[in-house]
Amino acid sequence: MAEAQQPGYRREFLKSPHHVWLGALTLGAGFIAAQPLALIAGATAYLLGWIYLPDLAFFRHWVDRRRRKATEAESRARLEEFVRKRDTLLASLSTLRRQRYEELADVCRSIESAGTETVSVGVDGNELRVRRLDELMWTFLRLLSIEESLERFLETERREDVPALVQEAEEEVGRIEEEVKGLRGGKGSANLGVRERLLESRRDRLSVLRKRLARVDQARDNLGLVVSEQQRLDQQIKLIRAEAFAMKNATALSARIDATVEHLDQTNKWLSEMDEFKDLVGGLPQTELRVGYESAPPPVLEEAPTKTARRRRRSQSQ
Repeated sequence: MAEAQQPGYRREFLKSPHHVWLGALTLGAGFIAAQPLALIAGATAYLLGWIYLPDLAFFRHWVDRRRRKATEAESRARLEEFVRKRDTLLASLSTLRRQRYEELADVCRSIESAGTETVSVGVDGNELRVRRLDELMWTFLRLLSIEESLERFLETERREDVPALVQEAEEEVGRIEEEVKGLRGGKGSANLGVRERLLESRRDRLSVLRKRLARVDQARDNLGLVVSEQQRLDQQIKLIRAEAFAMKNATALSARIDATVEHLDQTNKWLSEMDEFKDLVGGLPQTELRVGYESAPPPVLEEAPTKTARRRRRSQSQ
């Protein structure tokens, strides 16, 4: 019955050092004594220990602490992996977009400051609010990254002038089709096979170009939506800041942040439908630790020593 109430404790006991010591002090001692009564007593003591020790409070506390440490270690590992991913994503942005991210991060810091004035630091409600801000900033960062990727793609296609390539390919296919029709009428039939293979090749090229053009149109539409979502999220976060300073009401502030986060479900659903950005889909890691939205500080580079400093070091070494 105790095992049913405390699932897993008996399995943990089997792998624990307590079980090793129990076996050594009971069965091991019986074997060392090499006496029948000692073996029976050791086996009986081992059986009683196996029955009762896993249900004792000290062992349950030991297991709980062990599990808690394992969970915390797993949470830290997930958090560190996510932070590396976020910082890599932020570092890959252009200077202008990183500046936009930092500007909105300043707004979030203002909201946090206003939140600590509204409620005591460490209260669950305030902790939930700052976690919501982390989620908002992560979505904003993903939108910035997608915007930059789409603009790079469109710029590349724009340089190659895909619409003009499609038009030229259509005209070329039309000319070859007319030639093939003439050859099939009996004029120069020896070249018919070559021209038909060329026609098939140019049709395939035209099909690929049309797909590229369709991707350009889709990317242009997606870019417009991404920019719109960025602007909406930017203004919603700034509205939260305004209400945080104006109302000084913890309940109203939480409600405003919750309403803003609810809109993220639609944004995340739309992002999940964009196959080329699957790696950016997903929320924050499920952990009790604070994720934050601050970017990692740049490494401090040691300045090259001046000639005077080098001479001083040489004189000191001598």
